[in-house]
Amino acid sequence: MADGNSSKQVDTITLPWASDFHCHLRQGAMMETVTPMVEQGGVRTVLAMPNLTPPLTTAQMAYDYGRTLQQFAPNVKFILTMYLNPELTAEEISKAAKLGITGVKMYPSGVTTNSDWGVVDLKMYYKTFQAMQDSNMVLCLHGECPSDADKGICILNAEERFLDTLRELHKDFPQLRIVLEHATTKAAVDCVRSLGDTVGCTITAHHLFITVDDWAGQPHHFCKPVAKFPDDRKALREVVMSGHPRFFLGSDSAPHPRKAKQGEKPAAGVFTTPILVPLLATLFEKLGCLDKLEAFVSTHGRAFYQLPAANSTIDGAITLVRSRTKVPAAFSIAGKADDGETVVPFMSGQELAWQIKAD
Repeated sequence: MADGNSSKQVDTITLPWASDFHCHLRQGAMMETVTPMVEQGGVRTVLAMPNLTPPLTTAQMAYDYGRTLQQFAPNVKFILTMYLNPELTAEEISKAAKLGITGVKMYPSGVTTNSDWGVVDLKMYYKTFQAMQDSNMVLCLHGECPSDADKGICILNAEERFLDTLRELHKDFPQLRIVLEHATTKAAVDCVRSLGDTVGCTITAHHLFITVDDWAGQPHHFCKPVAKFPDDRKALREVVMSGHPRFFLGSDSAPHPRKAKQGEKPAAGVFTTPILVPLLATLFEKLGCLDKLEAFVSTHGRAFYQLPAANSTIDGAITLVRSRTKVPAAFSIAGKADDGETVVPFMSGQELAWQIKAD
């Protein structure tokens, strides 16, 4: 809740710890670096992506990854996912459900980081989807078609061209909870609005800020799916301002070493983890919807994922204070300081209007 009333400037905001329903925590030195930053950014529930090397293709792999992450952030609840693959049988889905694995992530082949093992034909996975529906698991979709010049598909229309697939999946599996992740287009917003209550949608912080002009020539703003046009950003902003209950936070924070972002072929990913809630508070205030912040970062996503509502009394809370705070230029990667290896955050060197009050 925001402290104060609408007739004067609000200087503090108290919220339950946020929940981020899409985050890349990597492995090795990068994992050791960014996982402790989840809490730093105001989050204590996070859905971890499975596109590692090798990807998390079994229930046991996902379970073991969660245990490793817990070592670096003991106060954080990790929601775990598996990578959709041909070996993901109905039996493996049942095993995953018993181990507490929440979802399965679908990557179309080749559309983003570590998606070379991704899906070519969704029909071959219908038995898997039926098992997921029966086990009340969540299907998380990277909603893009692979680029194909002969079919007129490129990174600017790949999301919109995928939406018929989403509609078909929802029609064929009406009780399967499906999340269209990191929506970037008005078409995606309109599509999710038109579908039933078992279809949700995550929106990133950075897609609420940027458009195509902001990533063209700026590798640290380049991600997949790419930010689109001003009208698309307007639609994303309008749906979060409306407080629609099936749209919620999934940061898609995706760290890469600086050299990978600034090379000949920049890696896709924007890193927002350590600044996430202050970043969103800064934007929501600009949009005049600070009263919608708690629902977006906590209430709506937890309800869709069937988690208990956040309870500040039991689980604690964060307090944001008005304070102009400069985003660090870069963060050193654990064990790589001597090499000068760093990861650059979104809005590097720029000011946010809010920061989380230290305990």
